[in-house]
Amino acid sequence: MEELEMVLLETEDRMEKALASYEKELTGVRTGRANAALLDSISIEYYGVMTPIKQIASITLPEANQLYIKPFDKSTCKAIEHAILASSLGVTPQNDGAGVRLILPQMTEERRRELTKTVGKMEEQAKVVVRNIRRDANDEIKKLSLPEDDEKSSLADIQKLTDDKIGEIEQITAKKNKELLAI
Repeated sequence: MEELEMVLLETEDRMEKALASYEKELTGVRTGRANAALLDSISIEYYGVMTPIKQIASITLPEANQLYIKPFDKSTCKAIEHAILASSLGVTPQNDGAGVRLILPQMTEERRRELTKTVGKMEEQAKVVVRNIRRDANDEIKKLSLPEDDEKSSLADIQKLTDDKIGEIEQITAKKNKELLAI
């Protein structure tokens, strides 16, 4: 029975990690307000190593629709500017020599709708990950050669856990879509 408990605990842990990953991925979707998390996926080459911007600069929000990136080493301003231009943010940075300013334009209704579709695709990918974890757990339980009743109840436990996590994913998505559509 210890093996069964290990399978259940590992499955729950993997599903929690999938949920956390989905939430982190959603922070990169712009909602019209400035958020330092928009820069999480952007890195620059710093002394031969790809380094995330947040590790080499302080990021402040001077206004609701602005980010100001002030690098600890001013010589990296140009590299930060180029990295932002090359990213999928769709924002033109303004380099003032001491830092880089990002002014996020107001989003149009059409853009908001596009982003909700993108979030929907991300939601489906997260659900697929959870379902794959369920499949792996079911396979592990079947390998344990448990009595039929124990196996059925364990598979039911895995299904309930899966349903709960998919429900959480749907709640997170609904919250994000509400943020996106709010003006």
